[in-house]
Amino acid sequence: MPSRKFADGEVVMGRWPGSVLYYEVQVTSYDDVAHLYTVKYKDGTELALKESDIRSQSSFKHRKSQSSSSSPSRRSSSRSRSRSRSPGRPAKGRRRSASQSREHKDDKKKTIQETSLALVVLVLLKPSENNTKRYNGEPESTEKNDTSCIILEQKLKPDLEIKRVLEQYSLRSRKDDKKSEEIFSEKKTFVAVKPIEKVPSKTKELEFGGRIGTFMLIFLLPATVFYLLSMCKQDDPSLLNFPPLPALESLWEWRVFGVFLLWFFLQAVFYLLPVGKVVEGLPLSNGRKLQYRINGFYAFILTAAAIGVLLYFQFELHYLYDHFMQFAVSAAAFSLALSIYLYVRSLKAPEEELAPGGNSGYFIYDFFTGHELNPRIGSFDLKYFCELRPGLIGWVVINLAMLLAEMKIHNLSMPSLSMILVNSFQLLYVVDALWNEEAILTTMDITHDGFGFMLAFGDLVWVPFVYSLQAFYLVGHPTTITWPVAAAITVLNCVGYYIFRSANSQKNNFRRNPADPKLANLKFIPTATGKGLLVTGWWGFVRHPNYLGDIIMALAWSLPCGFNHILPYFYVIYFICLLVHREARDEHHCKQKYGLAWERYCQRVPYRIFPYIY
Repeated sequence: MPSRKFADGEVVMGRWPGSVLYYEVQVTSYDDVAHLYTVKYKDGTELALKESDIRSQSSFKHRKSQSSSSSPSRRSSSRSRSRSRSPGRPAKGRRRSASQSREHKDDKKKTIQETSLALVVLVLLKPSENNTKRYNGEPESTEKNDTSCIILEQKLKPDLEIKRVLEQYSLRSRKDDKKSEEIFSEKKTFVAVKPIEKVPSKTKELEFGGRIGTFMLIFLLPATVFYLLSMCKQDDPSLLNFPPLPALESLWEWRVFGVFLLWFFLQAVFYLLPVGKVVEGLPLSNGRKLQYRINGFYAFILTAAAIGVLLYFQFELHYLYDHFMQFAVSAAAFSLALSIYLYVRSLKAPEEELAPGGNSGYFIYDFFTGHELNPRIGSFDLKYFCELRPGLIGWVVINLAMLLAEMKIHNLSMPSLSMILVNSFQLLYVVDALWNEEAILTTMDITHDGFGFMLAFGDLVWVPFVYSLQAFYLVGHPTTITWPVAAAITVLNCVGYYIFRSANSQKNNFRRNPADPKLANLKFIPTATGKGLLVTGWWGFVRHPNYLGDIIMALAWSLPCGFNHILPYFYVIYFICLLVHREARDEHHCKQKYGLAWERYCQRVPYRIFPYIY
């Protein structure tokens, strides 16, 4: 991790984006991922600036003293040159008047330059909405006339007001800038920045209820999974009909645990195969980029072939249904052991490899959220592997096992229409994620969150065993739907998928190449980070259109289960809560990263997920 030069609370000079002017600002925070300082100006404006756009106050004061100390020598030199002129020069009194006249002209010229500089400051400090229009290719309207009026008005103000403005923002005239050590426009100068000692980046804002909340979640999440699975096994899965507690010896079987381990390591072998392209992830805090092999879709094809071979040799895949609870317990035990290993190894990890959101110094919190950002064994990335492979592909295998179990238990020659819809919709979702595997490298799970209990349990237990809840429910509670109803549900799922995929593709294409002619119709708000915030297309409709598509698809997955019980709709309720939480995290992160530009974006796009509602 490169040394952080400016500490929180330090008063420095920050360059206003798009200009060469520096103002006095205070550092409020630092983003280890984006390498941006959040600074606050005197007028309350907050912006995210790069380190190269920030200077220490000592360098400015040093230049000011140099400029003032050089003035007497210049005047002395001018007088010396005046005395060395020819004997035919005018009288002494007239020479003094001429010298005073020259100094008066210099002062007048300096005042005019300071006036012009102050006018630029006043214009820059009041950015109008027309700036957004110009960036987006819209006409400038009457802004030029307004600016001319401001200039005319300021030129008539007394010199005292100009001096007050210059002192308030610690500015100097253009004349002094020519002799400074800054790089302004085409003038090459140098700035001596005093290095500041490296400050450890600790997680200040704790999520999930802090230490107490994360401690409770370590027990609450497994309990929720076991409760839902036990409810689905009952004849009456109503919420008030609590299932009896199973015997502890019935929850564990070593053979089941061995099958789970075989599945995990089989996916690890597929991950290590030298097939698929190798891409680089986003830059880390130390500037290094990790490499990832994109072969998730190939792993899915190989898994499908392996399952096909097992079915050909008449392997009873519904064994998963018969021992479903034991598989869930085995996965939970493995995820807990993996989390302990991850935390222990993170204690020896260099500071630049720790997660920005999991470096609080509190054991429980860091254990839950993940202390190390990208734990690797050689080139094997544990977090990236678990994110898509064992759990996501396992979700599809579990759904297939439930389909076969339904046919066997109810003596069906073909699965029910409800089961076919659930399997088809969720298969499309998984295949889409694996086909667009590279897009996951820009998500917060990879770039911000560490790999701890939260992601380990979520990837290996929550995803395969909770996301397959509808298929598990339909085995014990078959639901008959008509073809028109099935067609309507299919249309709903297609609408959700279209919003989800087109919104993500629009964002990814814009990030990859904003100058693509295909994206010429998209308008955006520029930010101090160099990136743009889309204000047209799906991202001008709501701030998180991909979340909207997710929720619509989740509803379509639950509708085939009917309305007899609310249990199949737990996934919809959970998904809404999850996305609202993620949306709040995204809002906070984007506000810190983009500053004033994010506030302007929120004004342009007021709705977060649901149009006209939220």
